[in-house]
Amino acid sequence: MSEFGTPLLTIDNGVLERNLALMARWTAERQLDLAPHGKTTMAPALWARLFDHGAAALTLATPWQAQLARSFGVEKIMLANTLVSPGGIDWISAELDGDPAFEFRSWVDGLDAVRILRQALAARGAVRPLEVIVELGGAGGRTGARTVDEAIAIARAVSAAPELRLVGAGGYEGALAHDRSASGLAAVRGYLRDLAQLHARLDRDGLYGTDLAVVTAGGSAYFDLVADELGALVDVDGARGIATRVVLRSGAYPIHDDGFYRSISPLDGAASDEPEHLESAMRAWVTIVSTPEPGLALFDAGKRDLPFDEGLPTAQLIRGRSDRDSARALDGAKVTALNDQHGFLRFPPAAAGELTVGTVLRLGLSHPCTAFDKWRLIPLIDDHTVTDPAVLDLVPTYF
Repeated sequence: MSEFGTPLLTIDNGVLERNLALMARWTAERQLDLAPHGKTTMAPALWARLFDHGAAALTLATPWQAQLARSFGVEKIMLANTLVSPGGIDWISAELDGDPAFEFRSWVDGLDAVRILRQALAARGAVRPLEVIVELGGAGGRTGARTVDEAIAIARAVSAAPELRLVGAGGYEGALAHDRSASGLAAVRGYLRDLAQLHARLDRDGLYGTDLAVVTAGGSAYFDLVADELGALVDVDGARGIATRVVLRSGAYPIHDDGFYRSISPLDGAASDEPEHLESAMRAWVTIVSTPEPGLALFDAGKRDLPFDEGLPTAQLIRGRSDRDSARALDGAKVTALNDQHGFLRFPPAAAGELTVGTVLRLGLSHPCTAFDKWRLIPLIDDHTVTDPAVLDLVPTYF
């Protein structure tokens, strides 16, 4: 890797593989399905790895992301968003009519959305109905009907529409909390119980237009609570009512991080009692380019290169030094700010002889969703812990 310049973002192939295998085992043990969110990486090469580890579908957020996935041969897509763009509806409908093997599901969260979908599908003479999932939200959250009763009204409108088919209930619990405090966890559990109630009422009232319903939730922070609260709904054979699968949409777990998700994921952090843990597969490599005043070093990466919305990078290692020597040299060093393409590293006087111009640092990062969008080619390396990792491949991204 030493032949690459800095700044540089890398993916550790070994860590990536362990993360994928761990989540596959974790969900399989609980009879949950995975439809990981592809927007995290927008990297089809990494999407393929998700399917290699048993993903049931790929989750995406916009019609153009779905177009990209289709161009790479993805056959099963969930759009975790309301589809209202006429062009997007027309394209999706044409794909469905042209490929009987293509499976696509979109969310709806209002009567206006149902009306727009019906009009657009009727206008193009759609052959296959569009499968939709009614979305339940929460007060102060993101999209989604704000009450179960509102969601039922939307479901009735879908059920009455020949252009549509109701196949599930879902939403995003991560918008209701941002930590694992007692109040945050209670808010998430309350929401998930409402989602379970919604599913039960849809089944009881005969509103589903399918023999196999989907209940979907789960970002990358609270999937343990999803398993706790919704896992009992799994009923593959329909012994207790309509056959039901519970689908997690976690997207950050393959890459994980050294910041936000490390502090909140149920498969990492001090609160986890799981025997295995997710690890960060992404690191940044930067070079100190200036030491203009005592206790301050500037490195060659900033907001254009590194994520900063869920915490600043952390200095982990001096390339070419042992972990012990790096830990000593970086003791008290802290990234305090990022400009467009400069980072500010403050350090105590004892580190002045270690953090000199030309020194290459490895940084830990927070939030992969806003790391990958800054890079078009990302080296896939064999091991981020060695002095000069081998580059195994280059991973393209499409943002």
